[in-house]
Amino acid sequence: MRTRFILIQTSHAGNVGAAARAMKTMGFDDLVLVAPRWPNVLRREETIQRASGALDVLENARIVATLDEALDGMSHLCATAMTPRDFGPPAASPRAHFEMLLKRELLALDGKAPEVENVPEPAAAAAESGVAFLFGSERFGMANEDVYRCHVALSIPTNPGFGSLNLGAAIQVIAYEWRQALGGFAVQDATPTRAQADAAQVAGMLAHWEQALAGIGFLDPAAPKKLMPRLNQLFNRAQLSPEEIHILRGVAKAMLETAQAKR
Repeated sequence: MRTRFILIQTSHAGNVGAAARAMKTMGFDDLVLVAPRWPNVLRREETIQRASGALDVLENARIVATLDEALDGMSHLCATAMTPRDFGPPAASPRAHFEMLLKRELLALDGKAPEVENVPEPAAAAAESGVAFLFGSERFGMANEDVYRCHVALSIPTNPGFGSLNLGAAIQVIAYEWRQALGGFAVQDATPTRAQADAAQVAGMLAHWEQALAGIGFLDPAAPKKLMPRLNQLFNRAQLSPEEIHILRGVAKAMLETAQAKR
């Protein structure tokens, strides 16, 4: 589904950079600015610094004079308006609305789309054209007439006593929820997958330890009981790497050398 983020009359250059960064982290790159305070906002130093590597999003971004131009090709419009209105689209949390929207799309593809209140367009049409997320000015939010054009007013569930969100943070939340609804990204391992020692390496290490434990008097070879099988199970659960096997064999070697030196 085509996705566009639209910032209306943005007054702080840093927030444009923060928006680009938030979008890129979630895999989105269609950014449109409507009548921003700074005509050269995409090239301002603060914008570039706050983008923090998302320069490609800034390079692809467009500045237009009117909201009509920004909405070209978009069919499902989502306002982000925290201030209650006497009139306007229904409010919904991002997660709940996205779940409903994508459910409509799947049903529409099967030819079974039901009539869902307050969502007049079939989701299939949204898939063909696109979904737009509209964000108002930092100073006064979205104008009523802009909110009225939208199909839903997304409201991020926040602390009832303090619901103020920075523009960049709000964009990050919406982008994250939308990406998750679309399937999300796989979690990347913080460390590379390590190699695991094979059975022969573990058996060799255990034999070395058996010698060492006998050498320091911890193991009685005449009555070993179940010590070595238990150690075998312990090391199997640990899923040792070849490097760890090398360390443990070094410990066994040191135990043997210490026992021999005391004789």
